[in-house]
Amino acid sequence: MSEEIPNLTLDGHTTADQILERRRLRRRLFHWRLAFVGAVVLIGVLLLAQLGNSKGAVDHITRYTVEGMIFSDLKRDELLNDIASNPKVKAVIVQINSPGGTTAGSEALYESLKRIRANKPVVAVLGEVAASGGYITAIGADYIIARGNTITGSIGVIAQNPNVSGLMGKIGVDMLEIRSGDLKAKPSPFSTEPDEKAIQATLDMVQDSYNWFIGLVRERRAVLPTAQDTISSGRVFTGRQALAIGLIDEIGSEIEAINWLVNERQVEPNLNVIDVKIEEESMSFASGLIEELMGSASQTLTQKMQGVTLMPLMSVQK
Repeated sequence: MSEEIPNLTLDGHTTADQILERRRLRRRLFHWRLAFVGAVVLIGVLLLAQLGNSKGAVDHITRYTVEGMIFSDLKRDELLNDIASNPKVKAVIVQINSPGGTTAGSEALYESLKRIRANKPVVAVLGEVAASGGYITAIGADYIIARGNTITGSIGVIAQNPNVSGLMGKIGVDMLEIRSGDLKAKPSPFSTEPDEKAIQATLDMVQDSYNWFIGLVRERRAVLPTAQDTISSGRVFTGRQALAIGLIDEIGSEIEAINWLVNERQVEPNLNVIDVKIEEESMSFASGLIEELMGSASQTLTQKMQGVTLMPLMSVQK
């Protein structure tokens, strides 16, 4: 962005008019350069403003997505706590596509959503599957929307323990176990005979967690009395079936979620919906377990199995 200054001379000498012309050209060049710098600064300011908006610097709706297995996750809980305290977040949409996970991990996620809904509306939108721990997540919201063919429900808890006694026998390895109590680390993956006391203790844990789960459902949902036995069986439902018995509120998608926020919770129309995610995923129970089982080859199989004799209670649809 420049203009070439002509070499104006007369008999080798520069006239006064020529000097003035050069000065005028220089002034024009200076003004052009100043305008160019100003335009660059303005574009930079606009870009920074846009970047700030995308990071939630203005009022907006936050979209948080729950996918795959649910485990305890401190980074997730910190992120949701930040959402709860952010005054620029006017509402939260939780997109759920999960078969569940550990009961404790699902409980932690539910509690985080509970803290958010104490100050701002939360609506859950269910995808292909939102079952068991995924449904625990959903009832952490004020309003639940699902597709007609979403798979949801599976209200129950399961405890599973591997039994490798047959494998140990085939490879000729015996396990000597010395316990401080008769129920320590029971049921054992190395035992060929079921221990009735250990089974009863595990059943008591499962029942206690189930009572907590079904208690949440009764507290949060107006389920039809005639559907109580059906729900208690742990079965799954389509979105249409879930709507008929009161497990969800509406058939639809995120469009219906935004309409509900605007019409029922007076959220300002046309707010941007901004995704939030955990920048660095923390290691889940499953990945930690795989790493433990597939780690150093110098360790024996029995040493490996020491770490998996106690499995977490699961709220998962298989």
